[in-house]
Amino acid sequence: MRTDYTKYIIFVIVMLLISWTISCSGRPGKKTETGVAPAIVTGEETVVKLVKMISPEENTGFKLNDPINVVLALEDKNRLPDSVLIFFNSKAVTTLKSEPWECSIPAAYTVTTGRKSLKAVAYKGGRSQNTITRFMIIYSDIVPKRNSYRVINAYPHDREAFTQGLVYDKGVLFEGTGQITGSSLREVELGTGRVIRQHNLDASLFGEGIALYRDRIYQVTWQNKVGFVYEKSTFNVINKISYATEGWGLTTIDDKIIMSDGTNILYFFEPEMFTVVSRIEVYDNEKKIDSLNELEYINGEIWANIWMNDNIARIDPATGKVLAYINLKGLLPESERNPDTDVLNGIAYDPQGKRIFVTGKKWPKLYEIRLTE
Repeated sequence: MRTDYTKYIIFVIVMLLISWTISCSGRPGKKTETGVAPAIVTGEETVVKLVKMISPEENTGFKLNDPINVVLALEDKNRLPDSVLIFFNSKAVTTLKSEPWECSIPAAYTVTTGRKSLKAVAYKGGRSQNTITRFMIIYSDIVPKRNSYRVINAYPHDREAFTQGLVYDKGVLFEGTGQITGSSLREVELGTGRVIRQHNLDASLFGEGIALYRDRIYQVTWQNKVGFVYEKSTFNVINKISYATEGWGLTTIDDKIIMSDGTNILYFFEPEMFTVVSRIEVYDNEKKIDSLNELEYINGEIWANIWMNDNIARIDPATGKVLAYINLKGLLPESERNPDTDVLNGIAYDPQGKRIFVTGKKWPKLYEIRLTE
């Protein structure tokens, strides 16, 4: 009898413990006092959806210097946020604390082209309760001009040179070439196309753009994420640089080196440590401009070859917008082409003589051109 009684007592205690556990854990069958579904629980914090974004919608397009109207609404009129903070491209814009849950992001925030984030963060009781993020596209506010060209001079160019970078400096050309087992840095005599000096890269490296900074030449490689700094007068390697993307084109603006990576993004590097200090996204009035390749800085603009295209984009380095396109279709006559002739690539500028030089990969000629409307 004692044994049966003891088992009965243990059984009752176990059932009471199970019942208490289910009741306290809020398992199936439990309802809140108000009948409203419980808030979302993430880790140890309770997240309550207080607001939703009515407009703008995801990937809405705006023009440079346009204001952006933001309209929010409450998820539940019985749950008011203490405040809602609005951020544009990671910068705080304003704080909303009551109806109407609306604001306008001033034109001062939409001063560069590109894909920008718009974020609303709702707070209650001193904690952020929910965050809404959408992305906007800022396009150029102008229709790009269309330039053509006139050939002033044609110079011999090594048909075997797979041109990736081109710089003019005090009467000579510096040229970076690509291809596995065929990449190099060269000093070239403009009038004859003769290679005066040549430094060959390791056979495993695919050479890309070059830029002149003070008494140094910078050269990047395509997918190896490594580049080189040379002494201009000797081509001796004095440093190596690294970067996180592919390397395509290079140019210099004052104390910054600008690099393209085959997308629509241009990166601004500090030359000594080669760290990114800023970037721009290139757009015209309708679309982003991908495949930016060889670069040159000319009279306050960045000129960029567009890979697999006969156009050069003239880009505003402050905003990222395309100011104009230069159509070089037909520059190299069909009679000068062979099966190995590749795309237009290579821009150099003589600031003293105000001369513009262009060529292409495995082209037999380098051209001095002048723009026409």
